[in-house]
Amino acid sequence: MTPQDAFASLNRMAGIAPLRAPAFQGEDPIAPTPFRVATAAAASLTLAAAAANEIWRLRGGARQDIGIDLKAAAASLTSFSLLKLNRQHMPRASQEKPTVGFYRGACGRWIHLHGGFPHLEQRTLDLLNAANARDAVAEAVAKWNVLALEDALAFMGQCGAVVRSDEEWKQTAQGAVLAGIAPIVLKKFADAPVLRLPDGENPLDGVRVLDLTRVLAGPVVARTLASHGAEVLGVRSERLENDPLFDLDTGSGKRSTFLELTRPSEAELLRSLARDAHVFVDSYRPGALGGLGITPAALAHISPGIIYVSVSCYGHQGPWAQRRGFEQMAQSATGLAAEQGIFAAERSGSKREAAPQLLPVAACDYLTGYLAAAGAAAALLRRYREGGSWLVQVSLASTAMWLHGLGKVAASRVPHSWNPAEGLDGLIQSCETRRGTLEQLGPIVRMSKTPPKWQCPPPEPGADPPQWIAA
Repeated sequence: MTPQDAFASLNRMAGIAPLRAPAFQGEDPIAPTPFRVATAAAASLTLAAAAANEIWRLRGGARQDIGIDLKAAAASLTSFSLLKLNRQHMPRASQEKPTVGFYRGACGRWIHLHGGFPHLEQRTLDLLNAANARDAVAEAVAKWNVLALEDALAFMGQCGAVVRSDEEWKQTAQGAVLAGIAPIVLKKFADAPVLRLPDGENPLDGVRVLDLTRVLAGPVVARTLASHGAEVLGVRSERLENDPLFDLDTGSGKRSTFLELTRPSEAELLRSLARDAHVFVDSYRPGALGGLGITPAALAHISPGIIYVSVSCYGHQGPWAQRRGFEQMAQSATGLAAEQGIFAAERSGSKREAAPQLLPVAACDYLTGYLAAAGAAAALLRRYREGGSWLVQVSLASTAMWLHGLGKVAASRVPHSWNPAEGLDGLIQSCETRRGTLEQLGPIVRMSKTPPKWQCPPPEPGADPPQWIAA
């Protein structure tokens, strides 16, 4: 599927009138994978831009040209690896943890564990009865049937996914549910007046976004909307662990405040913020915030016209809907990791059984964030035209299945290596943060009248008061 085809397909899924097609420069393969990751990134990012531009046009803005370079689109899927703080690359907190990685079970099959945060790490070790060392974890996993271990991890609220093929995933109960669900789901769930915004210099000027997300797909949603002018306020508990690398990568264009939502007074502060918000982004497990009384219906009651964006790992329906998960889980469960491993083994000429490998980019995380941002922009456009409160649902697993559906390029055409930093002239930008000078990949979509930009550097977590700028 070409970028043009992928863009048109997503446009139809969003349920909006055909938007003017962007200009796409370049083609897959770019990264060393047969999957069309650059095509997927370019199509989803430009749909968000095109929907935002249509809102700007309805506000009186002039028609403009939109374009993207697929080399930059591929690089954006690993933008955290391009960050430099005070000219030094930043380490990834969970990369070397023994509780994160592929392990082989007694049955001969593979599972990917993810005990990346301290509480997940310790509980994974407790379940395995293993010391915090890679050899010890490998020895412990080797005693398990990995399907039983996957279920045990899920029962304990931990993270792990058995490596499956694409066909095997489709035959699971969860895969069968997601087979009938688009990568972007938009639902009008309540009536509300049409949206009207004052004049602005950028497509989403005046749009307020509450960002209740962390690592990595969820924060990308609001960062993308911020690049088109939206005001974004990130809200999180001070108790929750996070990765400073991902905070910097996804924090541009945002402010940040701490609220402890289990305290009634601070939960009421969140509701007060929501009354003046247009978009609410939630990347907790489906229904987790509902236990605190924060649901799409409750928010629509106090803020008619709210757009509720829900990001999950395995989808919002089916037996796995409540399971925790990250990028690696989605790649492992849906067949991406298995096929990437087979591709790598065949390329190397290895006669041994192929071991699973992750893609060379965080495709599920970033693509899901881009798709959710496109869904949010499409919902804003639909509210502009027809009113209503809207629910946008995306998941890492649905994104992986969509990526599969774009088809693969011939293995003979896939490059053996790739430097994502090459060919990004003019797209690397620097800014001053409280931690020093940050170099990062800036917005990569080209818009002739309203070029995307971030109005502020990544904030220190919790550095801002719980209020909107104009309040």
